[in-house]
This record gives sequence, structure tokens and C-alpha cells, in this order.
Amino acid sequence: MNSEQFKELKDLLSHPRRIVVIPHKNADGDAMGSVLAAYHLLTKMGHNTSVISPNDYPEFLKWLPGSDKVLKFDSQNIQSKRKLDRAEFIFLMDFNDLSRVGDDMQKTLEAFKGTFIMIDHHIDPKPLTPFLFSDTKVCSTAQMFYHFLEKMDAIHFIDENMATCLYTGILTDTGSFRFPTTTPTTHRIVAELIEKGANNSEIYDQVFDQNSYHRMQLMGSALEKMVVLPEFAAAYMTISKEQKSIFNFQKGDTEGFVNYTLSIKNINFGVIFIEDEDQDMIRISLRSKGSFSVNQFSRNHFEGGGHNNAAGGKSKLSLQETIEKFINLLPQYKNQIIDGYKF
Repeated sequence: MNSEQFKELKDLLSHPRRIVVIPHKNADGDAMGSVLAAYHLLTKMGHNTSVISPNDYPEFLKWLPGSDKVLKFDSQNIQSKRKLDRAEFIFLMDFNDLSRVGDDMQKTLEAFKGTFIMIDHHIDPKPLTPFLFSDTKVCSTAQMFYHFLEKMDAIHFIDENMATCLYTGILTDTGSFRFPTTTPTTHRIVAELIEKGANNSEIYDQVFDQNSYHRMQLMGSALEKMVVLPEFAAAYMTISKEQKSIFNFQKGDTEGFVNYTLSIKNINFGVIFIEDEDQDMIRISLRSKGSFSVNQFSRNHFEGGGHNNAAGGKSKLSLQETIEKFINLLPQYKNQIIDGYKF
């Protein structure tokens, strides 16, 4: 978006509108932090604002201010479609393609006759709207939304609720500020969010230190079964439907598991394969260090994408067949993985 488009958008939002804000399916901390920050902003501006998530999201995010207002499209379908049918504007947050919301919701959005506003930081955004605010170098959509507020001359609207939501989004999408996309600008923004009321220690506790006993057991099982492939500087974890059943799996329980693969010395590429019986597929999360692009790897082989060092994917093969496919791919990427990161 250029300055003229921001001016146009400010004019369009200068009087009350019916607005819906949407994250991607299986929303994470950045997605929910961003959409709830947008909800608080737009509500303060006098708009009739609703948040509709494609499906449920992890319990560890449901303490966020405004979470009790979120509709789930899959389980509250009639109410959600009614809101979408009446909307004049829809904010698309933390995703760059309508396919990221699931088939049914995608069809509903494709029939939308109003105006989309997309705020995102993922690679290769689809040109769905002239109101596209995207920068792949920025660490999170939460930070992108902060910059959106700057462009809209709306920084003064930030209160404790918005600061809390934005801090949560930045915290989770930077791996607690350790990923390479964390910049001095990120830290300056975080400092201002703390000044505006975000309680950094309480937020960390709510996000990372409220684990159930079953989740910790599931993590232990995943770590025990982790496979290290030192010849490729790679490691992978698996979560089968049997493990999920044994350890009383709840949505969000595997969040962050894949990061443990990269904590092993000399491992530059880590993956977790999760059997999803509800969607009849294997969900895949991929992480890397250095220049090896898991975004491109996932796009090429697992119908996914994301960022250079963090991406997702999926497979319709069985869990074992998916693992075999992954292992068979590694020889052609060996040099890229090993040479991509040297500390």
C-alpha cells in the first residue's frame, strides 16, 4: 500500500462500518494476537467489528483480551456466514491466500462483494486487494499491524488490551525474540508495548508456562521418538494418532515441539510430522537455520509454504510413507542444508 491508498482507507474507515477480522486456519499466537488487536482498534474507532476464526485455536491463547468474542466458522457456521454476508470490509490477518482458511470458508470469502484489507508478512502474497500491506522481512503480522497503525495515524489508540495482543503475536512468532527476523525495530516496538501496559512476564507465563501434564507427556514421547540424521544435519519428530489418544491431545499441544530439533548441535533442518485423523492428512511443520529455505522445500514437495526458516505443509500419504518421502528427498538438498548455516 502506498500513501494514497492509506489515505483512501482512512477515508473509508472514517465512519462506522460492519467489519469482520479473520486469521488463518489453525491460528497461532501471531494470528490471534493480530486479529484481536485489530478487533480492539476497530471497536474503539466505532465500527461494528466481529472476529471469525476458521476453526478452534489453542487453549493457551484463549486468555487474550477479546478472545471470548471470537466465532468459529466450522462450529458456528450460521452465525459466521450471517456476519460475513453483512460485512462491508474484511481484514485478512497473517495469511496471504484464501486457501489458508479451509474449503468452506474459502468459498464464502470468494463470494464476498465488499472490500478486503490484507495485513501479512508471508512470502508471495496473492493480489486479492489493492489494500495489501505486506513485508516479508518483518518478523510477525503483529509487528506489521503496529506499522499499519503508524501509517493510519492510529498509534494513540493502543491501550493495554491491544498492547497485550500485539506483544503476544511478536513474542510467539519470533521464538521469544531469538529468530533472525527480530530487529532493533522489533525491540523498540516491544518496549513501547510494555509502556502501554503489556505485562511481559505474565504474557510469557500464559503462553509458555501453563502446560497440562498430558502435553508434557506428549512432548516427552515426541522427544523420545525423535530421529537424528547427522549426515544431512537434519532431525525429525512424529506424533501419531495413537500418541495423541494416549496423551489426551488437545488443540495446540504440539505448538513449538519442532523447535527442539534445532536445539541439537549441528542440526540445521528440523521437521515434525503430525497425524491429523480429522482432516485425513499429515500436518508438517518445518524449521531451519541459515539460508536453507524450508518455504521452498515445502512448496516443492508438501503443498505448503511460509517463511524461509519456518514453514508448514501437508501430505495425503500415510505417516510412514510421508517420512520415507522426506528422507528420500534429503540427498538432493544435503549441501544446501549443511552449508546454509555455519556458526
